[in-house]
Parts: sequence; C-alpha cells; structure tokens
Amino acid sequence: MQLKRRVDILQRGRVGNHVWFKTVCGEIETAISSVIYPAGASIFTINPKKKGNGVLPIKSAFIVCLNEKFGWNTEVPLPISSSEANAGPVDAVKMIPTKGKRFAVEWETGNISSTHRALNKIALGILNGQLIGGALVLPSRNLYKWLTDRIGNFQEIEPYFPVWAKLDYPLECVISVYEIEHDAEDVSVPLIPKGSDGMAKGLISSRILPRRKTSLALRRGRSKTAKAARKRPR
Repeated sequence: MQLKRRVDILQRGRVGNHVWFKTVCGEIETAISSVIYPAGASIFTINPKKKGNGVLPIKSAFIVCLNEKFGWNTEVPLPISSSEANAGPVDAVKMIPTKGKRFAVEWETGNISSTHRALNKIALGILNGQLIGGALVLPSRNLYKWLTDRIGNFQEIEPYFPVWAKLDYPLECVISVYEIEHDAEDVSVPLIPKGSDGMAKGLISSRILPRRKTSLALRRGRSKTAKAARKRPR
C-alpha cells in the first residue's frame, strides 16, 4: 500500500519538530507500506471491481504491523468524560512517555458518518487530556471506488477539516489525516473478502507476518521435541 499524502489538520506547539512525532509518523507510514496483497507479494494489488473488495482485512494487516513491530496497543477504550460513557475503542494507541499522553490511530472501515465520528473521537481525546494527538487513515478516491459501498474517503471528508482545526485545543497537539492508495490493479487478483475472513484465510497480510508464522512453527517444533524426550525410557 502506498501513502499519497499526510495532511495535518491541526498542529500546535511546533509538534512537527518533536522527535516523538517524527517517530510516530515513521511507524504509521511503515505500517501502511507493509500492507501487501495477495499474501506473499511485494506490493498491494487490487482487483478493480466497483464496490467489490472488503476493507477489514486491509485494516487488520496495518494494525498487526503497528502492534507487533512497534508495540502499539490495540482496541483501547477512550473515556471522554468522568462518567462511564466512552467513545468506543481506538484502533491503536502509542504512549508518548515524554508527554504522559497517548497518540491514537484510526483506520476507516465505515461510511462518511463513521469518518466524522473517528475524527470527533480524536478531538475529544485531545480536549479532555487523554491524547496528545491522533491520526485517521483513509482511502483515496481512486481506491475508494473498488472498496465496499460508501466507505469514507479522503476527498469526501477534506472540506470539513477547518471544523476540527478551529476548536479550542491545548497548546500542544496534532491531528493528521493520511490518504492511502493501492500500488496496482489486476483483474486476475482475487477480490478481498468482505468482513474479517481475509486475515483468517491468509489472503492479505503485513510483511511482518511471515516472521510471526516462523516463530510459531519453531515453538511447535520445540514442543514436539520436548514431548518426544519425555516419552523416552530412562
């Protein structure tokens, strides 16, 4: 998968110059570029069938990379008040030790209303001191047409960026939006399953997944060796 552009809707306190923010951006960009399809390929190729491809498996591969390669926490609840109410779990968060706050990432898998909610969630997290910043990952218009019907996309949400930029934020914070796009199109490539089946069937993956499978195989091999040793007569 390729990154088309990153737009910082809001940036206060010269966050762009901070080492922690450059690190976060680098990890997000690496996770985006690590998403490949079909599994085992070196790039992300999509079957150009209108509304024909699912989105959850693509998101899953991105989150796997953030979690396993960079240690981000996933599906983290985000409290938005002193009550029990919350805005639902955030796809992934990273603690920024020097700030004592977290940075959140959301990968869009719903419609434009879901896109608005995702940015609102990040904004609320900043306003109540839960987050130092956040990012939303969205498909480009070119990728959007091959995905599930009415998936939120960059061009559709872009006119509303000034709304989030003008809220009364703390002195140091950032909100970024990433626009992503496929590397190639090929009608012979299988359609990406809709729902979560893609990851389970191994049809779509992150470049770091083979290492995980190798480690699992090694652990199973060691387990079999240990069991055989226990069965040997003394």
